[in-house]
Amino acid sequence: MFSKAEAQIIKKEFWTAFADAYPRKWLLYDTKIKDVTFKFYIDNKKAQVFLDIEPKENEKRKIYFEKIVSLKDILLGEFLPDAVIEKEFHLETGKAISRVWVEQTGISLYNKATWNDIFDFFNEKMDAFERFFYEYEDYIRDLEINT
Repeated sequence: MFSKAEAQIIKKEFWTAFADAYPRKWLLYDTKIKDVTFKFYIDNKKAQVFLDIEPKENEKRKIYFEKIVSLKDILLGEFLPDAVIEKEFHLETGKAISRVWVEQTGISLYNKATWNDIFDFFNEKMDAFERFFYEYEDYIRDLEINT
């Protein structure tokens, strides 16, 4: 395996190469909804793109999640047919959040031969997530609109 320092170098090379391959500004933390964020994830077994819904107030998390669920048919039918929607996803810290995610397995951060596949996956799936969000953001953002 790799030392911690070597792993950090590989991670930096990976993210730099991804930014070079797809030089654009991703939505990520700029949803304008506190604690609702898009994220990329990569390790030695899988790549994931996800939408985390994690407001401290459980009622807000429930409302935002229900809004996404109310759009489930559109999300799956028009944007991300392979998305997984989880009301209760537990982080390693034990914190419960809601998460919508897609995953690709059989790739690895530490195998440069799979990097282009990962980059393409990240680009395709995050782009789909962003198009979905931009299309329905007013509805998702407005806590006064009931699901």
